[in-house]
Amino acid sequence: MQLTHFGHSCLLVEHLGTRVLFDPGNFSHGFEGIAGLDAIAITHQHPDHADPARLPALVEANPGAALYADPQTTAQLGGEWTAVRPGDAFDVGPLHLRGTGGRHAVIHPDLAVVDNTAYLLGDDENPARLLHPGDSLYIPHENVDVLALPAAAPWLKISEAIDYLRAVAPRVAVPIHQAILANEATGIFYGRYTDMAAEGTEFRVLPLEDSLDL
Repeated sequence: MQLTHFGHSCLLVEHLGTRVLFDPGNFSHGFEGIAGLDAIAITHQHPDHADPARLPALVEANPGAALYADPQTTAQLGGEWTAVRPGDAFDVGPLHLRGTGGRHAVIHPDLAVVDNTAYLLGDDENPARLLHPGDSLYIPHENVDVLALPAAAPWLKISEAIDYLRAVAPRVAVPIHQAILANEATGIFYGRYTDMAAEGTEFRVLPLEDSLDL
């Protein structure tokens, strides 16, 4: 499986000849010119996960891509978008995707909690090759191979992220949702995740806009 990180929560997954792009938001960059996608999947409606300015052009450049999003985002975007709810399962070529979770993490009790569909992506050999949780700390209680770990967020304490990393216990964890961190601060967060991950978990930082085989 090959991953390319376009910043923040935007990940391109290439596996078994199939290409799926997750969460092209307004804190991400470099995804604008991507073509030949088989699917675009959005976890929730916040613009750092679904950029309203650049998303239409991305969809237009990929007319063959299946379009998936949480129910609220699907209702907002309309058109050919398909709502993915917890428990929904669908195939994109040889890849199997499942919707899990369902709700965004609580930012503050006074703020409405929006839909957030976490995605498990797998194949015939491993149904959980990748977990992209969006803005949630959803634990699937499966043997996740690669976890896209929210590294920092207004709704997240580092202790919560560490506990989540340990609870999922993937083979590899890669940081996402890191755009709100100053470059000088990433070492504090990444150092904690490296040192405090469960035994058997490797924490790896993906190079920006460059592919890495995992």
